[in-house]
Amino acid sequence: MLLAVDADPVTLDRVESELQRGFGSDFQIRVEPDLDSALRVLERSHAERRPVAVVLVDLDVPADDRATILGRARTLHPDARRALLVEWGVWARRAAAKAILASMAVADISYYVLKPWIERDELFRRTVAEFVQEWSRSEIANYREVVVIADRHSARARAVRSLLARNGIPSAFRERGSPLADQVLTEIGAQDSPAEVLVWMAAVGGAVLADPTDVEIAEAWGLRTTLDDDDGRDFDVVIVGAGPGGLSAAVYASSEGLRTLVVERESIGGQAASSSLIRNYLGFSRGISGADLAQRGYQQAWVFGANFLLMREVTRIEAAGSGFVVDVAGVGEVSARAVVLAQGVSYRRIGVPSIDALVGAGVYYGSTGSEASALAGRAAAIVGGGNSAGQAALHLARYCRQVTLVIRSDDISTGMSSYLIDAIAAQDNIDVSTSAEVSAGAGDGRLEQITVRDRKSGEEQTLPVDALFVMIGAQPHTGWLPEAVERDRFGFVLAGNDAAASARWSLDRRPMPYESTVPGLFAVGDVRCGSVKRVASAVGEGSVVVSQVHEHLKAFSD
Repeated sequence: MLLAVDADPVTLDRVESELQRGFGSDFQIRVEPDLDSALRVLERSHAERRPVAVVLVDLDVPADDRATILGRARTLHPDARRALLVEWGVWARRAAAKAILASMAVADISYYVLKPWIERDELFRRTVAEFVQEWSRSEIANYREVVVIADRHSARARAVRSLLARNGIPSAFRERGSPLADQVLTEIGAQDSPAEVLVWMAAVGGAVLADPTDVEIAEAWGLRTTLDDDDGRDFDVVIVGAGPGGLSAAVYASSEGLRTLVVERESIGGQAASSSLIRNYLGFSRGISGADLAQRGYQQAWVFGANFLLMREVTRIEAAGSGFVVDVAGVGEVSARAVVLAQGVSYRRIGVPSIDALVGAGVYYGSTGSEASALAGRAAAIVGGGNSAGQAALHLARYCRQVTLVIRSDDISTGMSSYLIDAIAAQDNIDVSTSAEVSAGAGDGRLEQITVRDRKSGEEQTLPVDALFVMIGAQPHTGWLPEAVERDRFGFVLAGNDAAASARWSLDRRPMPYESTVPGLFAVGDVRCGSVKRVASAVGEGSVVVSQVHEHLKAFSD
């Protein structure tokens, strides 16, 4: 169902006509003039288990009524995309911008939609179509490109779903024994399969994978994990890591004619792929998930001709003449004239044995995206005080009855952006515990409760939770690098001025801004010492480093 609410009968008639023309064959269209009638539609559709995909509410509906409609829609239909209907020219009204931003801050809406002003308003329908497409990705009853069938508490199933989500592969989970799972099993003829996890690649030839490895899943989806004989093994630049910095470097290097290889050991997008919504990235006014942003970068680099090796790890880099030999586990050696380190960082472990014993069974490091809908009506906790933790709390609050954010510092503003702090404060179902830590976890086979300790008084309280997401920062994975690559005491790679100050820098010229202590080996993004840990910063560094790679290659060709 698509629902629009507007008190103006002329506008409401035009909105209804455009929605019917664009979506009437697939969705029931309802338009209502006021609060009471809109609430009746939402409550009746919920009682009858008819999903609502989009809710549009006129900006000029009284503020209290507007908040009630949107809040009720969020409670009854958490997957519905909600937006404000606004007139053309509204950007001249500063109060309108404040109202839109305030509604976005409390997660009442995703954004706004310009009202149709002519018949066959393609912009209006395109905007609504984008909302419908976003909704379709989260609606559990819809078939997805990949379907995972397993027991609800299967740790391996959760790992598979996380892998799919982090790589931007659209998927749906069907709990074994449920009508939705039985429907799929009948369709693929696997009713009697003894596999713990079945993965149906519905959009890719219909392949059915029984208890697949990560590499088998990647290959079935069409992701490259090996080099073919005709690929060759000589590259201009090898990029280690497919996070925002690595993908940006791959786009610019391949588009400028460099033969490029990207090696990623885990998932496309790196740590950024765990962000459920990045709202302050330039050009994405409604926000974009980290996984979606990474997928766009991957596809862009692939079209320009970049080569990718996914689920593979670089184990050795060795200087050889004017270039490097790069050893890739399971693939072998390749040569590179230059190397860009963009492998980012790895999540820090919480270090509580009773918590780590339940990893995959209610305890998760990083992403909340693949678990949120399964936690509808339940309680969850997040450990962490950075932006990723704040985004995760807001995302979970759409589904969970209660979300607890546990922060070690005394003040939430120490590590979190103000727009996230304001949004969290506006959520009734998010509690923030500062100067606190999770000291224990317990449960029968899966997490059922956590113990939160006040770091000042030592007082402890037990909270019943169904999931704990640990987002306490990360550390660089650089121990495998050769000794000639200077790192700081935390393991971050020195580059530019920091590299110039090192005794390991051996040339007469100064290193370029992103060049390490080894000439021709560069570092960008989170792995670089002194970098700003932001997606946009990593993307910028990835684009700029390519000009330095060109300069390095030119020096050896002159």
